[in-house]
Parts: sequence; structure tokens; C-alpha cells
Amino acid sequence: MRIREATEADWPALWPIIRAVVTAGETYTYPRDLDESSARSIWMLEPPGRTVVAVDGDGTVLGTAKMNPNHMGGASHIAGASFMVDPGQGGKGVGRALGEHALEWARTEGYRAMQFNAVVETNTRAVELWKSLGFEIVATLEEGFLHPRHGYVGLHIMYQRF
Repeated sequence: MRIREATEADWPALWPIIRAVVTAGETYTYPRDLDESSARSIWMLEPPGRTVVAVDGDGTVLGTAKMNPNHMGGASHIAGASFMVDPGQGGKGVGRALGEHALEWARTEGYRAMQFNAVVETNTRAVELWKSLGFEIVATLEEGFLHPRHGYVGLHIMYQRF
């Protein structure tokens, strides 16, 4: 697996992944009926943000991440990141590789920490992955997310200082 900068040519492969994840409504606070144009503007970042893809040896897109300052002004030293993996590629290390890549990017860019603003508590695979990469749950917004199967569940704020 290789991680590289996303280009406009990757969008036709990214959109089905993003649409599947967002439509499922289990892990992101995006509207479940997010249209393609809005998704593109949210996901394909301009500097100082960055969007990457994880591809296999044949160039097939397995997943994607976007990295950016989490806050502005006096808090712009905190990075943020979001990740989506093709639902058919789960459990194969794509998320871990993207997470490690995002952390290295943030450190290299001089950020002092990374914060995830809204990790759905029922997304236990992601919670455990982020913990294994050094993140801590610093707060949970109880009933902050309406899950399509579990009802109201918590949203974790996860944080790692470098």
C-alpha cells in the first residue's frame, strides 16, 4: 500500500467511498444526503490542508484522509484529520496506515498536537485504533450523535500531544 497526494483524477474513486460512509450515517456528522459537490468541497482541501489516498499496487484507491489545522488563530497549532476507508477494505490496515501518515504529517508541519472532534463512541474499531496510536479520550459529549441503529450515542473528543 502506498499513500500519496490526492488529485482531481482520484475524485471518481473517492466519491463512492465517501458516499457509502456518509450514507450509512454511523461515523460522520455530515448530512446523510450529502451531495457530490458538497462532499468534494469538504474533502478535497487546499493548503494548508492536505488530502491523500491510500492505493494498492494496482493503483486502486483503498481509503483517504484529509489533514488540516483543527482551529484558527491562537489554536492553529492543533491539527485535525478525517479518514474514510472503502467499506470493502476494512480490517486490512488501511486506516492505521492513513492514521500513521497523518500523525507524521502533523509533526513534520510543526503542529503540537492532533485533535479529533467527533469520534462516534459506537465506532469501536476507530476508537481502539486511535488509542493504539496514542490518542486519549479527553471528553465525551453524551448523546451527541444520533446513530441510525443505536439511537443517541456519545461523541468522543480524542487528543494526542506531540
